[in-house]
Amino acid sequence: MCGIFGYIGNREIVPVLIGGLKKLEYRGYDSAGICVSKNGTLQYIKKEGRISELEKEEGLKKISGSIGIAHTRWATHGKPNEKNSHPHLDCKKEIAIVHNGIIENYRVLKKLLTDEGHKILSETDSEIIVHLIEKFYEGDLEDALSKTLKLIEGAYGIAVLSSKEEKIIVAKKGSPLVIGVGEKEMFVASDISPIVEYTKKVIYLSDDEIGIISRGKYIIKNRDGKQIEKDLQEIKWSIESIEKANFKHFMLKESFEEPEVIKNTIRGRIKEGKIKLSINLDFKKIKRIILTACGTSWHSALIGKYLIEEYSKIPCEVDYASEFRYRNPLISEGDLIIAISQSGETADTLAAIKEAKERGAKTLGIVNVVGSTISREVDSGIYLHAGPETGVASTKAFVSQVIAILLFSIYLKQEKGEEIDKELLLEIENIPDKIEKVLFNSEKIKKIAEKFKDSKNFLYFGRGINFPVALEGALKLKEISYIHAEGYPAAEMKHGPIALIDKNMPVVFLATKSSISKKILSNIEEVYARKGKIISIVNEKDLEIEKFSEEVIVVPETLEELSPVVNVISLQLLAYHIANLRGFDVDKPRNLAKSVTVE
Repeated sequence: MCGIFGYIGNREIVPVLIGGLKKLEYRGYDSAGICVSKNGTLQYIKKEGRISELEKEEGLKKISGSIGIAHTRWATHGKPNEKNSHPHLDCKKEIAIVHNGIIENYRVLKKLLTDEGHKILSETDSEIIVHLIEKFYEGDLEDALSKTLKLIEGAYGIAVLSSKEEKIIVAKKGSPLVIGVGEKEMFVASDISPIVEYTKKVIYLSDDEIGIISRGKYIIKNRDGKQIEKDLQEIKWSIESIEKANFKHFMLKESFEEPEVIKNTIRGRIKEGKIKLSINLDFKKIKRIILTACGTSWHSALIGKYLIEEYSKIPCEVDYASEFRYRNPLISEGDLIIAISQSGETADTLAAIKEAKERGAKTLGIVNVVGSTISREVDSGIYLHAGPETGVASTKAFVSQVIAILLFSIYLKQEKGEEIDKELLLEIENIPDKIEKVLFNSEKIKKIAEKFKDSKNFLYFGRGINFPVALEGALKLKEISYIHAEGYPAAEMKHGPIALIDKNMPVVFLATKSSISKKILSNIEEVYARKGKIISIVNEKDLEIEKFSEEVIVVPETLEELSPVVNVISLQLLAYHIANLRGFDVDKPRNLAKSVTVE
């Protein structure tokens, strides 16, 4: 959520800043703005709404220079309007800041500043930062920011610009910032997406670090002001990988990338009938595993519980990361906490990891973004190698998470010295081909979407390892189509949801072959008896299920533990086509952000 972009170099800056903000649109936002320093003056413009609205502003044509900062805001404190949008300026209009995160003690600081005569114009917590910097500024922007950081409490990614200094000062705590290093130009951003077209060399800031960025030069310091050396890292993603190609939306493109994504996730990790993972943990000491995550990643964690307990026989729990540390969890040295996050920056999941470490547990991360905060905080980790995921509604990250957890589960069994099922390993390698066959059905699924696009509610039912897939299917639909949808274990239907079923209720059943297929058929009959509109996901022509179904989607058969990866594709496509037919912006659903970096 929110996006920061900054540039210093020799290019004409407005196209660079606007282009950078567009690369950050996927994070979710409701206003945008830029500020440029030139000849001792700050030029700025900000606007409620999309970046396209900002581009229409006549004042934008008058702004020029080669050093500036920009921001897309996702409202937390204060309504989404021009007054509350970033950048925020001090009283003299000589200092500007953009900020991601939440300042928890801003009300106390606001009173202090207003008592001293500062004019606070917005309702935001962020504006407090620039007035504190103004309060402490005596010709040294870095020193003023350092003093400010000692007063504020909360999470932040900050970029500061002064009309009196040819530099950008940045600071991070709990909200990601990355510095891009060019030949004679420098960049700063919330993530690498707006940087990759200019340079592949980056530095990821860690918490409590400050970066001083000037033309072709950077200095990194710790919270005590001591200069520190950080290794340059090379971005492996290409600009082409974050473009839409010939697809209408990123979400559809990323769904169609899933076969290749799974190949990347397993590449080099299955060799000679063994699982190869670079994990530095003593599994003999692990007595319990806790998976913690949010949103879609929480659904993959639920699947992970089935897999880990099946293969390792180690007790496994799943926790919402947002609730984990607030329930005073009972953690011991024999616990392994696994954090799952596409971005590697999810604030709640990061907080859960820190809580677990403080209590003596070992930690492991399953993340997609190399160099992300969670990947640096954990004791060990597994990268997904899914490539950039731009659509706010996660697709390819989910399937790669499930595959990564399955590999880890088998690895645990292997570490115990037990025999590994060669058929399972072969089937993992064959899964990309089976997903291709589901994607081939996209147009058929679109026809089903046309029939149900005006529905007000949906129910999704699954059993066993496919219950979390029902949750994920429902989440996808409500995220992007704004249709109310709920997922349930099919056996729970009689304990409440059955009251909702009538002739207007579409009900999606995950009815692929499993050890409890007959139970699913009974649940289907119960819905049919109440005139519900049944959409069944099956493995082959099944006359018995077809008899009760309004629509049937056939997917390739696979082993039960791999069925979630195959089955979820149909649900992703169904949600996509319904949302697209309803005319919504699939990649930027309202009120949602791709990377949730505040609690």
